[in-house]
Amino acid sequence: MSLNIAKFYQACNPSPLVVSKAEDRKYYIDFSSVRGVNIVRELGRSIKLSVDQPTCNLFTGHIGCGKSTELQLLKAELEKQGFHAVYFESSQVLEMADVDVTDILLAIARQLSESLQAIGIKLQPGFFANLFTSIGELLQTPLEFEGEFSVVIAKITAKTKDSPNLRSKLRQYLEPRTNSIINAINQEILKPAQKILKQKDKKGLVVIVDNLDRLDNSIKPNGQIQPEYLFIERGEQLNQLHCHVVYTVPLILVFSNALGRLANRFGKDPKVLPMVPVELRQGGGECKEGMALLSQMVMARAFPDENIVRRYDLITEVFDSPETLERLCRVSGGHVRNLLMLLRRCLEREDPPFPQACIEDVIKQRCNELSLGIDENEWTLLREVAQQQIIRGEEKYQTLVRDMFVFEYRDNEGSWFDINPILKEAKEFQP
Repeated sequence: MSLNIAKFYQACNPSPLVVSKAEDRKYYIDFSSVRGVNIVRELGRSIKLSVDQPTCNLFTGHIGCGKSTELQLLKAELEKQGFHAVYFESSQVLEMADVDVTDILLAIARQLSESLQAIGIKLQPGFFANLFTSIGELLQTPLEFEGEFSVVIAKITAKTKDSPNLRSKLRQYLEPRTNSIINAINQEILKPAQKILKQKDKKGLVVIVDNLDRLDNSIKPNGQIQPEYLFIERGEQLNQLHCHVVYTVPLILVFSNALGRLANRFGKDPKVLPMVPVELRQGGGECKEGMALLSQMVMARAFPDENIVRRYDLITEVFDSPETLERLCRVSGGHVRNLLMLLRRCLEREDPPFPQACIEDVIKQRCNELSLGIDENEWTLLREVAQQQIIRGEEKYQTLVRDMFVFEYRDNEGSWFDINPILKEAKEFQP
């Protein structure tokens, strides 16, 4: 089989896979056996075993490590089990530098309404009809509510998304009504919807709110950074919806002193999706299974219709040797998006099969880009991490983890850290 280079390039787009689509499913690789955790299974069991009791789960990890794809898989698996699952990317409807609880609640209400409407469940929530009339007067924008609940919220979002003044004005109006909004979502949307869904033999309703891990660390008026304000100061309100909810949360919360308070608010710690290991901890050598799965991911993007054995035979259609593919996988550090981005850069330079020289040039370019922003103090910290494989505290998170200078891995002993392997190529890191 000959390689379709254009299709391969498109398949290396690092956007999340929608695994419910047959084409995307061909590209999906299950890394749970080497990640030390099966997030989809754990979240699914939490929801399934709770029967009629609502659950609220938190999910985090490095941006680009595959969280959105796993959440899409969770949605697909829950739907197979008879749940009605609503997934949406909060970054598409919220201004991530300036988010408040009411913004998240209205976004959830909008997505619920759209999803339910799509399966023929049309609701007439009286509270929101009155609320929208008042908001229309406040924003000087007519908001006619005639059953198109999601359309009205979309109009409000469009009007306020790019205007800090209007957002502030709207918040001042909505803030005292937060508990009333939660009650209205529960009583006028979730309760009647779940009654109808049960009549349709559905087991329950799940809302998956993705991309809240991308919230800026902007400072709120009370002095807290935005993630702490939303999930700790206001976390109790986010935990009051009468359905199953999964929120992605910024990774900084796992490294901060606020982790204990976060767990108290939601009754559980966030589930963390680690990187795919390319090495074992403390110099234990190559993680052969992790490397094999990453290689499969690359070859699945090139030949999605071939089986595992056949893909291995076709490596030399894409690379000059299996060793060149291994080199690319190893230097990605098991960061899925990084690996796809490196592949795309190779494709933008020349046609496969890629010679080792092409791979080395792409690695050198990426290493240089990352190194430019690292000062001598940070290089010292990176050397410490490489030696000790430990990171503790919010300050080191801000310095090393947020900018993907350091990756987290997990095994039977728990978490361990190592620097992004591509930085080990830098002259500053050499002894």
